[in-house]
Amino acid sequence: MKDKGNHYFIIFSLWLLVFAASSQVMIIAPILPKIGTELNTSESLLGYLVTVYATMLGLCAIVVGPLSDKIGRRKILLIGSAGMTLFLLLHGVADSFLSLLVLRAFTGMAGGVLSGAAVSYVGDYFPYEQRGWANGWIMSGIAMGQILGIPLGTFLAEHFGFKFPFILFGIIMALTFILILFKVPQPDVVLQTSKITIKTTFIKYRELLKQNDIKAVAFSYLLMFLSLSIYIIYLPAWLTKEFDVTVSDIGWVFFAGGIMNAITGPRAGKLSDTIGRKNMIIWSCMGLAILMAITTYITISFWVAFILFPVAMILIAMRISPFQALSSELVKANNRGSLMSLLVAIGNIGSGLAGVLAGPLFEYYGYLSNTVFGATTIVITAYVVWRFVPEPELVTQKV
Repeated sequence: MKDKGNHYFIIFSLWLLVFAASSQVMIIAPILPKIGTELNTSESLLGYLVTVYATMLGLCAIVVGPLSDKIGRRKILLIGSAGMTLFLLLHGVADSFLSLLVLRAFTGMAGGVLSGAAVSYVGDYFPYEQRGWANGWIMSGIAMGQILGIPLGTFLAEHFGFKFPFILFGIIMALTFILILFKVPQPDVVLQTSKITIKTTFIKYRELLKQNDIKAVAFSYLLMFLSLSIYIIYLPAWLTKEFDVTVSDIGWVFFAGGIMNAITGPRAGKLSDTIGRKNMIIWSCMGLAILMAITTYITISFWVAFILFPVAMILIAMRISPFQALSSELVKANNRGSLMSLLVAIGNIGSGLAGVLAGPLFEYYGYLSNTVFGATTIVITAYVVWRFVPEPELVTQKV
């Protein structure tokens, strides 16, 4: 029987990893105006900071997924956290838009190593009936990034420059590396024994995507990341322009959203263990679609954002851990890392596409076009999940 006390060390270590990794991604949106000012860069180009990160993350995730099935999640977590520590600290020397773009690309590569690793680790280490609970707590690190990381990061960016938040999250990631090194064991699961080559990697992903349920989940990830990124990337810029608020003010909006995310996330994960994942995912998507569509109409003052964004975070939290738990059960342990990395890679294709589309939409058609685009894609997501994704209890593991 596994040491219950060690469960908490593992969950905290992975929670801290998620906190640092997600915070350094989320901080981009609220400080985009600050980056543009300091580096003298136009609004339409700033979205490429999101695109290059997401693209490199996706490419690296595709490569690392099968590797994690062969060498184990613990080694992958150590490699990824060490790499992200280095590249985040190097943000301190970025003195041009090009240099920052390159550093975001390298950080994306480290993110690709980590992509799916925490969820895959939970799938390996915890029994299925505990995964919603474990994922709920671990993914609450994203909420704490909004509660603590983003307000602190925006404060540092506004008063000391955009580089300082990345340095802070690099230091936190270094602590994560130390915790994983000493407190996170390799799960006792059967690892992949076959040789890894470009050909075998391609074959593995091809075999995974032959399953209709995996194709449906993969398409859902693409649409979810696309819709959310289209909506969020330029939300701070719109609020700043519309209501003449500061970067720190935007940070407090994220703080309010993070509070609700932290409250909802663990409870949503645990509830989904009881009532099933699918309905929770579908209804949260539909609720988010409505919220996106009415954003520009109901936000008549900046203070409305302190209600609207937390509600959005509740709806997002209601689908994250259920979707991860559902996805992790589609395959056996020796293919779980490949599947989760594939899904994250496909999701980040959506984020990368959003980074390309969001800037021109915002600059030429206004933020309303971002909200309508996001709402439409999330409705399609709900339909795909409803029509093509089975509940985990009904899934027969095929690969």
